[in-house]
Amino acid sequence: MKLSQFKYKLPQELIALYPSQNRDESRLMVVDRETGKIKHRVFKEIIDYFEEDDLLVFNNTKVFPARLFGNKEKTGAEIEVFLLRELNREQRLWDVLVDPARKIRIGNKLYFGEDDVLVAEVIDNTTSRGRTLRFLYDGTYEEFKNTLYNLGETPLPKFIQRPVEPEDDERYQTIFAKHEGAVAAPTAGLHFSRELLKRFEILGVNFSEITLHVGLGNFRSVDVEDLTKHKMDSERIIIYEDSVKRVNEAKGKKKKICAVGTTVVRTLESSVSTDGYLKPFDGWTNKFIFPPYEFSVPDMMVSNFHLPYSTLLMMVAAFGGYDLVFEAYEEAVKEKYRFGTYGDAMLIV
Repeated sequence: MKLSQFKYKLPQELIALYPSQNRDESRLMVVDRETGKIKHRVFKEIIDYFEEDDLLVFNNTKVFPARLFGNKEKTGAEIEVFLLRELNREQRLWDVLVDPARKIRIGNKLYFGEDDVLVAEVIDNTTSRGRTLRFLYDGTYEEFKNTLYNLGETPLPKFIQRPVEPEDDERYQTIFAKHEGAVAAPTAGLHFSRELLKRFEILGVNFSEITLHVGLGNFRSVDVEDLTKHKMDSERIIIYEDSVKRVNEAKGKKKKICAVGTTVVRTLESSVSTDGYLKPFDGWTNKFIFPPYEFSVPDMMVSNFHLPYSTLLMMVAAFGGYDLVFEAYEEAVKEKYRFGTYGDAMLIV
């Protein structure tokens, strides 16, 4: 498939700037692959598509306040630093993106916070936009981390064009977020409320968790027309023994396995045995899923409405079928669904 096949016209006003008032009351489009039918529901009605012993798989990653604003030494120029991942705890080394990148050189010092409470030195150019920073801090690791996180803000995607607000600290986090390490929320999980999970529990639906620390690869643009030549950024994943047991039990009983979000699909499909069963894994994945692709583990999927040309849209098209998904997206635009991180949801059955 070609990149140009993932273009569609998205009016700017359909990109959601704020979450729905209640997590489980966004709109839900249900797309049936067998019949090709499209239905319009409310998210909490998703429970109607499940039976006892079906399985929901969630990503329990937790977003950290990854966006920092500072100043460059001497010139005082404003610099935005996006923390990607910690490279070395003892040496306080971090992989970061810097904006504007062209103004930053190796050896430059950057200052953050009132009274320059935190100072960082640029020690390496890893990519055109990426840098490695060494934070110069004398206190304990816990004090350093607290200072870093107090200065940081919730890393809303750039396409949400408004300042971060206090509400974002809670709403840009799923209710099952546990393991810190993501710079973007697994957005399909944002629609689940505690009340809805309780109703699933009463119905006898089982839950399972994996961890994928969402990186900026989700938002990185695809620069090649031939999709086979695109390289995904690697992201850290953990598939737990307990999760493997639950997934494989559901598979064995021919129960439905619903992946909540593209991150869960990518994780599950990254560690599959030759007979299609899930295997435990702790490491990195750069799996890139686009049509045509045969899925081994999930047979249902929850997803938000993704932006044109995104790798997330490509995966949804692989799962739902290219023509049907694009028909659904056309309908979503017509029906004024909300798109992006804080937007509405789609269930593909």
